[in-house]
Amino acid sequence: MILSIIIPVYHVERTLDRCVEGVLRQDLDDFEVILVDDGGDDNCPRMCDEWSRRDTHVRVVHQSNAGLSAARNAGIELAQGDYLTFVDSDDYLDEGLYARLLPILQTQPDIDLLEYSVIVREGGSEQHPLLLPQRRYDNATRYWLEGRAYAHTYAWNKIYRRRLFDTVRFPVGRLFEDVHTLPPLMQSAKVIATTPEGFYHYTDNPDGITRKATGRELQDLLDAHLAYIGEGNEVDAAYYAHVLNIQLSVYDLTGKEPQLPRRRFLGSLKLLLLQLLGMKRLCQLIHLTHQLMGRNRS
Repeated sequence: MILSIIIPVYHVERTLDRCVEGVLRQDLDDFEVILVDDGGDDNCPRMCDEWSRRDTHVRVVHQSNAGLSAARNAGIELAQGDYLTFVDSDDYLDEGLYARLLPILQTQPDIDLLEYSVIVREGGSEQHPLLLPQRRYDNATRYWLEGRAYAHTYAWNKIYRRRLFDTVRFPVGRLFEDVHTLPPLMQSAKVIATTPEGFYHYTDNPDGITRKATGRELQDLLDAHLAYIGEGNEVDAAYYAHVLNIQLSVYDLTGKEPQLPRRRFLGSLKLLLLQLLGMKRLCQLIHLTHQLMGRNRS
């Protein structure tokens, strides 16, 4: 079997049929769809079973509610394909998407991880497309830094060779689980490629984690990046500035002692201020600025 498509399902009865129909309309023969019912109390468990009765490509696993990571992991355990991919059940795909992507993997069999472009849909309109170039990376560091993969660590706009998950699973109980998982996957890949072919249509949720993240949740995101940096991986100014913004937000929301190691990079006002003030004083300055701006708005 070529491709296993894993779809976690939880309280998405309004969008589930659209998602599954779009996947099954892909111009493919040798594939399977694994619906992982994560124990919702709506109609989704019944809808999943109905899809398995209607189409032999669909398999269903029911489990008690354990979260997105556990649902994806359950799908990985069942997957029989040479390649894996994930679709969130409130999103959908370009028609014929996989028929355009799989030939890339077949003609370039050394590719272990293929990332494709994304269209974010917000309130019914297209916003913020992620347009990726046709490019190959022969090591994880080039992909992470030159390809700015750290800014789009999504699990769902990628196709993975199955063996990458031999020793990797999504961390249960962690938010921003994709940021924790992509680094070990890409470090096991011989070749990583990006392509402009096709789009994953991500339905933005204004009440989602990244829009209303608490300090604790952003701390989880920071921890993932600190773990990557702490392993001695190469860091450039753009990536450091990205993580610095997360650190500033964590301090702003929690007051917790800054954890990001100080590095000597320039290229933006914040990086310059970091060199002049140090990490903690910069955090305090940004926090004070936000407080003053909040008072002026009230």
